[in-house]
Amino acid sequence: MDDIEPQTANAKVLWHFTMSLDGFVAGPNHEMDWMMTGISPQPGLIDDYLRTTGAVLGGRRGWDHFPDPSAVYGGAWTGPIFVLTHHPEDAEPADGVTFLNCDVAEAVRIALAAAGGGNVEVLSPTIGGQLLERGLLDEINLHIAPVLLGDGIRLLDLPGGRPHYLHRVGAGDPTAELSVRYRPVER
Repeated sequence: MDDIEPQTANAKVLWHFTMSLDGFVAGPNHEMDWMMTGISPQPGLIDDYLRTTGAVLGGRRGWDHFPDPSAVYGGAWTGPIFVLTHHPEDAEPADGVTFLNCDVAEAVRIALAAAGGGNVEVLSPTIGGQLLERGLLDEINLHIAPVLLGDGIRLLDLPGGRPHYLHRVGAGDPTAELSVRYRPVER
């Protein structure tokens, strides 16, 4: 998409995910291998995020499936990582990772302070949903991958939640629907 403006680093709280066309950000058991084949990132996109990210905030379930701080952007990004959990005492320690047991708003405040003016990337569907409900997100950055997973962990799963209308950044009409066209690939 050539209508996406470059990312800026100005202490934003970004809910950031690559998502399947059917709304999943991970497989049923947090699998992410579906992103490794048949999907190409937009040129320069990862560099934009490397340049603008000051801290990462994730959740315990995701951390327990990927307990490696060097996995963020394939090891290209280094900086503070915060994992929000109700049980920090039984978390496996890792260099550069701080386990927090606090309110989600406090976790964002801590991450923003550590980000040094850079953005905080929220890499958790659960935490992102909580921040959305509380009005604590500045942007939702989605990269829609040309794959249908059929099952997994949804970007937003808030049963009984209310609709959240969004404005597309950089668009002439920020409320216009986005149209994409795909064809099935024989495998």
